[in-house]
Amino acid sequence: MRLSVALISLAALAACETPVPNSGAGVGFGSYAEYQAEREAQLIASGEGRGAGGATSGLDTQAISAEATAAINAAENAAAAPSTTASGPAPAAVSNAVGISAENDFSAVSSERSIEEDAALVAANKEAYVTIQPTALPSRPTSDAGTIVEFALSTTNTVGQALYSRLIPGAESRAARNCAKYPSPDLAQEYFLKNGGPEKNPQGLDPDGDGFACSWDPAPFRLAARR
Repeated sequence: MRLSVALISLAALAACETPVPNSGAGVGFGSYAEYQAEREAQLIASGEGRGAGGATSGLDTQAISAEATAAINAAENAAAAPSTTASGPAPAAVSNAVGISAENDFSAVSSERSIEEDAALVAANKEAYVTIQPTALPSRPTSDAGTIVEFALSTTNTVGQALYSRLIPGAESRAARNCAKYPSPDLAQEYFLKNGGPEKNPQGLDPDGDGFACSWDPAPFRLAARR
């Protein structure tokens, strides 16, 4: 009974099994053996079939190796060649146009003098070096600017308004000659006050007797004091 059931099951499985498709079908051959036989015939006809020893001659490995080497060399040459763009060849590398000075270039210095000569030059420069010791500052020259300021503020008369008697013939021409010796009216007024003015008239600098030498004007000092 068990044997009958087993046989029935095997028969059912065999009926349900999907048939394996023929790999040679659909390419013009009834089976793969026919395709292989036809392909072998084509290889033999073209001289690429089996050799005398029965082995397939295959591809020429030496020819492949030579072609591969040539392709590699061509690729390396293309990589080493400078690339070009649509605007033209690649710009040349920018070099340092300024460079370094001859004193910092060993090759330039060595062509001009030897190491011994260079050492002698350094020693000569050290010998010529002079250290200047500091000295005391010079004294500031004194000025009587304060004197003329004080005098300007102590007076009220204007230029040309006589306060002092000056009865000297040719006083105007003498004053013109002597006033020309001073760079400015302020310096003339300083000298005038230091040497007895305004009561006296040293060098005839105040011919009109207003107390102001060489047309010196006290107005700016008076105006500054009022501000």
